[in-house]
Amino acid sequence: MPADARLARPEAYLSAEQISTGYGRTPVVRDATIQVGRGEVALVMGPNGAGKSTLIKAVTGHLPLFSGHVRLAGRDISAARPEARAALGVGYVPQSQDVFGPLTVAENLAMGGYRVPKATAAARISALYEQFPKLSELRARKARTLSGGERKLVAIGRALVAQPSLLVLDEPTASLAPLVATQILDDVVRPVAAGGCAVLLIEQRVRLALGVASWGYVLREGSVVLNVPASDLRAMPDLSALFLSERAPSAERRAPS
Repeated sequence: MPADARLARPEAYLSAEQISTGYGRTPVVRDATIQVGRGEVALVMGPNGAGKSTLIKAVTGHLPLFSGHVRLAGRDISAARPEARAALGVGYVPQSQDVFGPLTVAENLAMGGYRVPKATAAARISALYEQFPKLSELRARKARTLSGGERKLVAIGRALVAQPSLLVLDEPTASLAPLVATQILDDVVRPVAAGGCAVLLIEQRVRLALGVASWGYVLREGSVVLNVPASDLRAMPDLSALFLSERAPSAERRAPS
């Protein structure tokens, strides 16, 4: 296969360009550039403390930018608040506090449709029940009684009621058993991308996540040190060495962004 074909990607739907952000006046992420297209799963990985969740918060509007730009479908949303980004099609599932514990599954899903007419939300929830039968089985259960995998399915389902064009997932398999984690990635995340949504995925379970990702970014000390097809990363025998090494791999292995 020609190199150009191997590196071909869909047109960028989300583009975060040379962004720097952090807390107070302290930068955590520095001059990072990432993108994800419709139908694509872009995986951001790296060691603890690399700045992955900070990067996500800049994309979703929960942290201001020190510099750089965030664009969605070519529109500059760098100064937009989180609710404005949600209205433009940005869905976000945080790592924790991702469901309303006292509410039933059905009520949690209904919360995801607060921006659309009730009839529209009801139709979308009905479609989710068909796509993910487990949600239908759980609809009367209180979210606080669910297992970790069930809670994550509800959290992602609630985000999908709004029919986001970009879905941002912050470590959706955290604390889940390996089999359940695989099911979330294979049976939930993969179909969402296949349906045309752009998916930006943060994961610590790199080997599992690479099974559904099409592109990978390695973040270390707040900077993107590698930007390559997921197939390149799957072929690496020791990803831990990549995360821990002092120097990034040679520049010729990086793909143009």
